[in-house]
Amino acid sequence: MKKLTLAAVQMSCCEEREENIEKAVGFVYEAADKGADIILLPELFETPYFCQQRNYDFYYMAEKTEDNPAVKRLCAAARQTGAVIPVSFYEKCGNTAFNSVAVIDADGTVLGVYRKSHIPDDHFYQEKFYFSPGDTGFKVWDTKFGKIGVGICWDQWFPEAARCMALMGAQLLLYPTAIGSEPILECDSMPHWRRAMQGHAAANLVPVAAANRIGTEYVYPSEENQRQSSSLTFYGSSFITDATGKIIAGADRKTEGIITAELNPDANEELRQSWGVFRDRRPELYGRLLQY
Repeated sequence: MKKLTLAAVQMSCCEEREENIEKAVGFVYEAADKGADIILLPELFETPYFCQQRNYDFYYMAEKTEDNPAVKRLCAAARQTGAVIPVSFYEKCGNTAFNSVAVIDADGTVLGVYRKSHIPDDHFYQEKFYFSPGDTGFKVWDTKFGKIGVGICWDQWFPEAARCMALMGAQLLLYPTAIGSEPILECDSMPHWRRAMQGHAAANLVPVAAANRIGTEYVYPSEENQRQSSSLTFYGSSFITDATGKIIAGADRKTEGIITAELNPDANEELRQSWGVFRDRRPELYGRLLQY
């Protein structure tokens, strides 16, 4: 396989859904003009991060994959640019809802949907209020530009998820993200956040990319949200690693834009073979992982 260019988009999100979608589409075309073959957008970029608060009205934002306006717009963008585009969205399915990604191939076809497996529940990341735990299992898609595995935000902290996708043949691991300040923990989690995913790359010898949002998003008191007042500052810092976990492209904490990196899937395959970490695995010894 020839070399490919991977892009990650870092953006802020406003109250106007259509404006956010158009901004994301604009970044996709800009990334394609820079030669990007695969373009990663942040988590739930259509709206502000509504999981900061509990509001029953937000349940009605969930839509079926085929009805979601961002998925439809980016299917068209994929057809026009020839790029592979994973799209994070709030998915309605029957009587429940998921935090999902639709993987769009370079011809605009939706190859399938992954539903977020690990759902956080924190004072300002209240996702269990909105999303059921994903029922798809971890998935890998054979796109025009190789096999990609996609996790979503909190999934990126779990080595088991990355290893599963690597064992399924993923040549890239992609993580759309919405993460920032930790008001309860009172810490800057950004370096830890990066290192966790760099470890996935290093352990599996597979490049990793994360696309995060930026900006401070506020919640104002209302009857619908039980008079909550809060804010989250998203710290950007989107990045791309090589297959050893080294960061080869990175964004700052405050600037919108696109980062790109050229990757060589064939060279990475040779690296995985030469290191022997998959050859020397001992699955028969790992049963304890299922006991706790």
